[in-house]
Amino acid sequence: MIKLKRNSAEGLLGGVCEGMGEYFTIDPIIFRLAFIAFSFAIGGGILTYIIAWILIPDKN
Repeated sequence: MIKLKRNSAEGLLGGVCEGMGEYFTIDPIIFRLAFIAFSFAIGGGILTYIIAWILIPDKN
């Protein structure tokens, strides 16, 4: 069973999107684009990313 973990070794900034991509077996670019779109649409993407960075444990 795969657990949700950040992958800071392969990720760009904290590894949140990389870890979510591994967990859901989706390309991490989809999550990056979603965070960017959420930032422009509602303004909460950056805050959501930072909270996920804090709460999701690191893989390494």
